[in-house]
Amino acid sequence: MEALDAAILGIIQGLTEFLPVSSSGHLELGKAILGDTSVPEESLLFTVVLHFATALSTLVVFRKDVADIFKGLFRFKWNDEAKFSLKIIISMIPAALVGLFFEEQLEVLFGGNIMFVGFMLLITALLLWLADKAKNTGKSVSYSNSFVIGVSQAIAMLPGISRSGATISTSVLLGNDKTKAARFSFLMVVPLIFGKIAKDLLDGNIAASTTEASILLIGFITAFLAGLVACTWMISLVKKSKLSYFAIYCFFVGLVAIIFEYVN
Repeated sequence: MEALDAAILGIIQGLTEFLPVSSSGHLELGKAILGDTSVPEESLLFTVVLHFATALSTLVVFRKDVADIFKGLFRFKWNDEAKFSLKIIISMIPAALVGLFFEEQLEVLFGGNIMFVGFMLLITALLLWLADKAKNTGKSVSYSNSFVIGVSQAIAMLPGISRSGATISTSVLLGNDKTKAARFSFLMVVPLIFGKIAKDLLDGNIAASTTEASILLIGFITAFLAGLVACTWMISLVKKSKLSYFAIYCFFVGLVAIIFEYVN
């Protein structure tokens, strides 16, 4: 992978992480277009590094929320912050289990399987379309909602299923407020990404990779900067725009991906 390719993929990741269009799916499409020949393990590593960058951008954008959560937790009381943190932990369980027991199977799917990505984008489009028809009751995410949203996040580990799209759509379909759904969606993935990086470091997966450090750094920086812009923009966009716009986009991109793979 060349430096320019890494920068382009970093920008794609940063922009699409917070839009309900599947950042992992767009990364796989971008790699295919750019002719990336990375083996599945290296391809997944690059994807994880870019996700780590956007997780940091999430912390920067939501720094006040994160600070309030930690302040509340250190009061050692059963307050709103403690309740919210427990909901985050509950939402992490499904994806953590999938990551622990099905990591090898996931790695194979990150090896340029464009046909698969295309069909998953169609599923994302359907989710967003259904969510757009749901009524917004204005309620907050409950404990049971947290687990269901967590299941959708676990499914969204598949390339082509939008994580933010799946989790926000699930939350909205459960009747939660759109703004609260977006906030929960963006914050719930941060511990998982940090946990994934820590696990790879302890297992020696990152150190053993043949991917050049400079390539990873370029991808990281561009994803972080693009993520700052996209996250800030998306917060206001969720309040005003309809998810059907993104559903139409995912439908056409998924269709193009399927046709592209079939023709080639």
